[in-house]
Amino acid sequence: MLTRAPATVAIAAVTALVGVLLLLGDMVGYAAVYAGFIPARLGDTLPLLAQVDLMPVWLTPFSTTLVHASFLHLGFNLMMLGYTGVATERAIGARGLVALYLIAAVGAVAAHWAFKPNSAVPMIGASGAASGVIGAYSVLYSRRDRARAIGPLSAGAVQMIWLVVAWSAINLLIGFITAGTSMPIAGAAHVGGFIMGVVLARPLVRWHWQNA
Repeated sequence: MLTRAPATVAIAAVTALVGVLLLLGDMVGYAAVYAGFIPARLGDTLPLLAQVDLMPVWLTPFSTTLVHASFLHLGFNLMMLGYTGVATERAIGARGLVALYLIAAVGAVAAHWAFKPNSAVPMIGASGAASGVIGAYSVLYSRRDRARAIGPLSAGAVQMIWLVVAWSAINLLIGFITAGTSMPIAGAAHVGGFIMGVVLARPLVRWHWQNA
């Protein structure tokens, strides 16, 4: 797997190492505030946050992917990344996989901010970025012959729309159900990351093979 999907393995290894160290060291609470994505930092809702020594806000879309609330949280994200990342990396290459993961991380926090711009609760976890890989995997490996063109929309466009609608419905529902629990799910972040993967999948394939 290391030779077939070096980027996926590297991302998973770094995420696992940092995640385990934070969990074993009982540092998740501190790391969530320091390195997690806090939407209110992008506005003037909580000016006191500007006086606290925190990770630069522009880095938090990436640093937040390394912080997980529990071993279950970490393990599930690594499982989904590993399952879809290896196959996706074969199609878009190592550079494409890294680019997709980072862009999806930004898309995830952007969507989360759009839904909760005044929230002071840190968003943590790699699920938003991993959702981008899942989105690309879904486009590249789902059966396109099941989609039919609708008016001016090609079969490929219809396929992408249905994937986004289905993923959005499931994750927003999960986010609604888990709101207020001990482990709320940032459904909007999953949607934002997934959309990045769906949109970028085929351009990244072309980019990879043009530069192969």
